[in-house]
Formats: sequence, structure tokens, C-alpha cells
Amino acid sequence: MSGVFGMNIKMSIYGESHGRSIGVVLDGLPPGLALDEEAIAREMARRAPGQSALTTARKESDAVEIQSGFFNGYTTGTPLCARIANSDQHSRDYSILQDKMRPGHADYAGHVRYQGFNDYRGGGHFSGRLTAPLVFAGAVAKQALARCGVIVGAHILRVGDIEDAAFDPMGMADAELLAVQAKAFPVLDDVAGEKMQRRILQAKGDLNSVGGVVEAMALHLPAGVGAPYFDSVESRISHGLFSVPAVKGVEFGDGFGFAGLTGAEANDELHYENGEVRALTNHNGGITGGITNGMPLLLRAALKPTPSISREQRTVSLKEKSDTTLTITGRHDPCIVQRAVPVIEAVVAWNLWDLILEAKKWEK
Repeated sequence: MSGVFGMNIKMSIYGESHGRSIGVVLDGLPPGLALDEEAIAREMARRAPGQSALTTARKESDAVEIQSGFFNGYTTGTPLCARIANSDQHSRDYSILQDKMRPGHADYAGHVRYQGFNDYRGGGHFSGRLTAPLVFAGAVAKQALARCGVIVGAHILRVGDIEDAAFDPMGMADAELLAVQAKAFPVLDDVAGEKMQRRILQAKGDLNSVGGVVEAMALHLPAGVGAPYFDSVESRISHGLFSVPAVKGVEFGDGFGFAGLTGAEANDELHYENGEVRALTNHNGGITGGITNGMPLLLRAALKPTPSISREQRTVSLKEKSDTTLTITGRHDPCIVQRAVPVIEAVVAWNLWDLILEAKKWEK
């Protein structure tokens, strides 16, 4: 297994859900990048568990200890290591999962892949707990992108069959995008958000879970970032997004909606605006030919319902080699979408920073 990701800047995540700690090592960061630790803490708090009835009861502060690569408020240029302690583990809740595999989870696939040596407690390395280091990496990337004037934000577009208002593909005011991040339940339409919250609590009461969609946008991206084919902007970001547990679908711009359009409807016609080439529409989500075209980047990620639900389900006993049933105990999110919003932002921000650094290399 490789836990390393990135081209010019690389991240390596480590840890398990119920191990002593989780964390990330960031390599290739430029020296002299000022980091606002309070801003990083705010990002971590957006993803942290145990903050309301909508999330798991597990309580973790997700306080970050920067172990190296940061001195007197600036990155040093050496590997930056960040550690996040695990302090609220109930490992006994998971002892049965050494034998009985959770439907929809990675228990069985991980058991086969790692020959039974995988840490099964809370999903081990497969757990959504490992998205906390991603948020830290994204918080660093966001501060680097801010130097370039690039802003990344996201909101809950959908929970179950309830939808929020969508982002305007032509963009929005910086303050409006940042204001969504400050909300405890990040939606554009608070009335829709209240309906979503009731839907999540209903699923929880039914011993069930519900999935949804996160929509993300990046503003002020310059044109010309990316490459065709294997290192396209879509390829790089999708690679990162599909590394997030529960993400099962990604689309850019109109995405699957393109299948129902004609070329005349789908093409983004061009014009000059204040001396710059701009598109009159943004069906392509700011990317054509794998390269940014100067329009806002727009994407959506679909997340499946949390597989750990408290209903009795059919499964297998590996020890007995027989069919059986499983009723899962422990603490689990009835919907992961709310806490996934800063994770999706983080992955987008990290990849955009990496791609911009790549573009600057060949601009010289």
C-alpha cells in the first residue's frame, strides 16, 4: 500500500481509527509560508466528530500537534509532520468485526487484501477518521492558495432526496462563498438545511443512514493550469476525491447532464470581458481539455450512506465459514455528508495548489 499522494507537494497519511494517533507528513512545501494556526484549528473543528445529534457521539478535539517543518510561524521547507491524537476509542465495540464482516464496509476486502492482519477496530486505516489529516493538509493548501487569490469552498447540495440551492456556475462573491464555511450546517438555503437535518435525524431514529452530495467551487483560478490526459485537472482532483471514504461519484460542470444536451447547448461560447477571454456559460465547470480556462471550477462529489447501521443485516462468519447476521453497535454518523464538506474542500485545495506549482515550473 502507498499512502503518498501528490506531484510537486506530497502528503503521506498514517494511523488507524483506534490507534494512538493519526496524522500526515507534507513534503515539498516551500520555505517561508506563513501558517495561521488558528485558521487551521477552525478548519479541523468543522470536521470534528461529536458536535451535535447529527454526527457520531465519538468526541475528538482533533487538535493538531505540528511536530516538524514549522518554526517561528513559517514553514522551514523540510517535511512538515502533523499529529492528531485519538482520545475517545471504544475498541470493544468492534471485537465482533474480526469475524463478522460489515455489509457495505471495507471489512471483508481489507481482510483479504491484508491477509487478516488489518486493524479492524473502527475500520482501521479504512475509517473516515483518516480524513482529519486530509483537512489539515487542505488547510495549509488554502492558505497557500490565498496568496494567489484563489478561494475554495463547498456546501451540502443534497441529503437523501432533499436539495439545497446550487452554486451559480458563473461564480459568486468571495464573501458569500466564505460565509457558507462559517455555518454549522453549510448550505445556501437554510430552510432546505433544516429539512436535511430532520431527514438525517429520521434516518438515525430508524437505525439507518442516508447519503448525499457535496458541491465545491474554486474562484479566481488562472487559465492554463493542468494538462491533457493523465494529469488533467479532473484526473488529479478525482484521484484525490475517490481516496475519501464514502465518495462513489464525481462530476465536473454539467457532468452526467451532458448526456442530454446538444453541442449547441453544451458549448461555452467565448467573448472578451475587460480585455480577458471569458465564457458566456460554464457548462464545463472551468476545465476544458484537462486545463483550467479561467472560469470558476465547479464539481460535485456523491457520498454513499454510512455502512455501519444498527439494523440487523445478513453477512458471513469467517471463523465458521457460514452465513449469519450482524447487528452493529458503537458510534456512527447517520449521515457523513455534513462532516465531509471540509474534506472535499481540502482535497480540491491540495490538488489545485499542486497543479499551480506545476504550472509555475513550466512557465519559467
